[in-house]
Amino acid sequence: MDKTRRSFITSMAAAAATTPLILSANAQTAASPQAPAAKPASASDADSALKLLSFKLQNGSPARIGVALADGTVVDLVAEAARTGKTLSFDPSDMVSLIAAGDAGLVEVRELVRGDAAGRSKDTEIVYLAPIPDPRRNIYAVGWNYLEHFAEGQAVRMTDVKYPEHPVFFTKGTHCINGPYDSIPFDPKVSTMIDWEGELAVIIGKHGRNIPEAEAMDYVFGYSVINDTTARDVQNARHGGQWFKGKSLDGHGPMGPWIVTKGAFDQNDLHLVTRVNGVVKQDANTGQMYFKVPRIIAELSLGLTLEPGDIIASGTPPGVGFARKPQEFMKPGDIMETEISGIGIIRNEIKAVS
Repeated sequence: MDKTRRSFITSMAAAAATTPLILSANAQTAASPQAPAAKPASASDADSALKLLSFKLQNGSPARIGVALADGTVVDLVAEAARTGKTLSFDPSDMVSLIAAGDAGLVEVRELVRGDAAGRSKDTEIVYLAPIPDPRRNIYAVGWNYLEHFAEGQAVRMTDVKYPEHPVFFTKGTHCINGPYDSIPFDPKVSTMIDWEGELAVIIGKHGRNIPEAEAMDYVFGYSVINDTTARDVQNARHGGQWFKGKSLDGHGPMGPWIVTKGAFDQNDLHLVTRVNGVVKQDANTGQMYFKVPRIIAELSLGLTLEPGDIIASGTPPGVGFARKPQEFMKPGDIMETEISGIGIIRNEIKAVS
């Protein structure tokens, strides 16, 4: 293990209470956070919220879904279903298939989790993928959902626009999605103003349209960490100032390390931190979001159908690079970390591409 990876694992040990899975990455992937020792998972663990991840084995096996347990192991749903001979109502290699299966699918997952430890992966050299590696549809995103972020942007734009009465929606192309420890491409021919935007990702669990705000949480499957990494020069100076392209560059949407199914925590009280090279850039609480998750879902679904596996990036807090004086942007070699309490941390290196 090189000094950089060893240093990162050591430095993250103290914060690992929110990321209980211990899985080092392969030589092409940054290491995941170290976690303290924990008691082996029991049947009671299966009754709590699940941490669902997508991953590949080092032997080149196809992608599959896993359940991260507190003892640092992963229940490989493909392997465990095969070992036990269970026929599942979903494809254990496809997270969206599991999400669409709803409560029945989660019951089956919990049964597999209760199974023999022989069905768990004990090889810590797995490759993390984004929890939903290939979204069926564009990622929905909310702009200006923290008042302080709106204000810092206003100061740069030098405009006098009133705060919106409704959530500001835009989308990110599906190819922006990236793994929780994968590198983010930096191509100076495309952009030299790559900025960070740590956000809470909301995962939709079932089909719905015109969803009442009072019922919106029934449509939530779970939560993840996402970074709406943005090319500011593309966003602000090209394409008529329209946001889509600057927020949709390939690999500019790292997400993970897993989806935590709803019920594990209050989504209105999560500590969100973004760091660049170990320096805190964003430090906020999701309770500061102006439009809360139920309002976002209700307004987004008005006349627009939401589907299982849809991803909503719920907005970023203040502290972004383009609003700083002087402005700050990431360059090759920089390490961006995005962490949300109760969920976990993603770590991505900005890497030059030819």
